[in-house]
Amino acid sequence: MTTFFAAIQMSSTAAVADNLASADALLRQAAERGAQLAVLPENFALMAKSKADLLAAAEADGAGPIQDFLAATAQRLGLWVVAGSLPLAGPDAAHVRPVSLVYDASGARVARYDKIHLFDVGLPGSSESYRESATFAAGPVTPVVSDTPWGRLGLSICYDLRFPELYRALASAGAELITAPSAFTHTTGKAHWHLLVRTRAVENQALVIAPNQAGTHANGRRTYGHSLIVDAWGRILAEAETDAGEVVLAPFDAQQQQDLRRDFPALTHQRL
Repeated sequence: MTTFFAAIQMSSTAAVADNLASADALLRQAAERGAQLAVLPENFALMAKSKADLLAAAEADGAGPIQDFLAATAQRLGLWVVAGSLPLAGPDAAHVRPVSLVYDASGARVARYDKIHLFDVGLPGSSESYRESATFAAGPVTPVVSDTPWGRLGLSICYDLRFPELYRALASAGAELITAPSAFTHTTGKAHWHLLVRTRAVENQALVIAPNQAGTHANGRRTYGHSLIVDAWGRILAEAETDAGEVVLAPFDAQQQQDLRRDFPALTHQRL
């Protein structure tokens, strides 16, 4: 039987309940179309208008409406779900942790990854700037790889895509699949999104599933969309075409990827 994975693109709002309803419909569509694993984008449950809203929505690890929804939905649909990122309680009252969680088809949580790299940048030639560290606390510098029925899964989030050393660490830990849920700005996405996702796939000879936020959000941020699934040779297997919620699916050929790694053994040639 062919294995299919899904990237779930969303245009999330400032209302958690509305976003969970949208995610439910999109995950259900992915399952009905034959996906065995689906990946939600960064900030899928909330694109907050303010720091106060984000802090108010943060959940304790293991308990809360967002996490309850994820576990129940994965179980109901019999679907592995990678929850792109959601806010969990941080180290102090002024910060939350941006966290990607993985649930198996029984609804059990099997992995947690806390975003390592925070988006503190000003965009060249623009007044656009971002300071994630004002609200988010970075996670420990610990690559996270989890076992799945289709191979080892490496986790990352958005801005991580600009740090190839993380992905090489994931590959060295056995990752054959990599998720990169994102909320790439329209400006940076237009310049670098396809380039970065395809490069991370090629240099690590891994399938990369990269769902993105899309459209203009309640906080005024415009995100790029173009959610991608890219194979280990850098081929785009699926790409979202709208600025709205969308499900894109692609098959995963594990044997073809294994053959590539055997015949073109770049990962074994690393010397630095």
